[in-house]
Amino acid sequence: MKSKLIAISVACALTIGTLFSSQVMAAETIKVGILHSLSGTMAISETTLKDTMLMLIDEQNKKGGLLGKQLEAVVVDPASDWPLFAEKARELIEKEKVAAVFGCWTSVSRKSVLPVFEELNNLLFYPVQYEGEESSQNVFYTGAAPNQQAIPAVDYLMNDMGVKRWVLAGTDYVYPRTTNKILEAYLKAKGVAAEDIMINYTPFGHSDWQSIVADIKKFGSLGKKTAVVSTINGDANVPFYKELGNQGITADNIPVVAFSVGEEELSGIDTKPLVGHLAAWNYFMSVDSESNDAFIESWQKFIKSEKRVTNDPMEAHYIGFNMWIKAVEKAGTTDPSAVQDAIIGVTVPNLSGGYSAMMPNHHITKPVLIGEIQDNGQFEVVWQTAGMVVGDAWSDFLEGSKDLISDWRKPLSCGNYNVKSGKCSGQQ
Repeated sequence: MKSKLIAISVACALTIGTLFSSQVMAAETIKVGILHSLSGTMAISETTLKDTMLMLIDEQNKKGGLLGKQLEAVVVDPASDWPLFAEKARELIEKEKVAAVFGCWTSVSRKSVLPVFEELNNLLFYPVQYEGEESSQNVFYTGAAPNQQAIPAVDYLMNDMGVKRWVLAGTDYVYPRTTNKILEAYLKAKGVAAEDIMINYTPFGHSDWQSIVADIKKFGSLGKKTAVVSTINGDANVPFYKELGNQGITADNIPVVAFSVGEEELSGIDTKPLVGHLAAWNYFMSVDSESNDAFIESWQKFIKSEKRVTNDPMEAHYIGFNMWIKAVEKAGTTDPSAVQDAIIGVTVPNLSGGYSAMMPNHHITKPVLIGEIQDNGQFEVVWQTAGMVVGDAWSDFLEGSKDLISDWRKPLSCGNYNVKSGKCSGQQ
């Protein structure tokens, strides 16, 4: 009996020691959450962003980590399932105790997780263009707001290409619908008649484009220069562009400018039918800068393939991650509230050869570029802004939004302050 008791005591001591050791190891790392779809319709776009974050974390660890600790990536797969995004976000924050999360692509996934981040006071760095009309203390919007992508793209088509008729084609969820609402108001303010605007929405993963493309072709056959402004997301782009080619629609007769098609989406398809069509982003792989060359080299070395491309949301994660690092170092802690205060005004290099800054509205400064698709799957920049554009949280072209500003600095600390009423309406 005595020997059994001794054996049990030893076993318990070993178990407690193992548990204590694992807790110490966990305390010695700073966990970083990665919340990107690795399966489902959005995996075509999001898997690369997961790999980008793994590369950035690996590089930071080789520099010595952060606050004397190594960073630990915690990867989850929300599987292109919007409610699952919220569950996985809660898991990262409550169970894994991550210091910050880098993730989401679609606005519906961001809207799904937003209440979780606000309830638990954690940080989300969101790397994709979006519709605006939001400003949360817990979210940093490192992708483009409409005035950093959609509005400049329409201006280019109108002023440089003489477009008179407009097809606003999007996937049926919040980002395309809100963006197109802004664009419709903007076009009408520019004198475009309602009958010269065609709006169409399709579900995620839509594959049968024959009748819709036929409608676009008919809409563009009335003698006025017509263009498609595309907010189609995910793998639905592949059959969409293929059907354009099947029906003889080219960049010469009806150009398409896309907001969700980049180098990664082009890398897996035949680009011949797409040559000459356009995309509006804040970064292209073809940008000529030393920082971009270094980033491409690091990425292809990390991913072990010289054929892998880079794209705009990857740059947004690059900027957002480096801003978070700098803010944590400035604050001396990963505490979300301290980082929220420290990150405003932080400036880091972007990949276009300039610097991007975090503004008080939690949006960043970015250049705007319009690229023409080439037969090698890359973009030739045909237009760009002279300098950086500050992202607007609230549209100047929507009633109820044009009087709102966002400023998360004390004492205002408000995401939607009405300059006319002098009142803050809450977080968003």
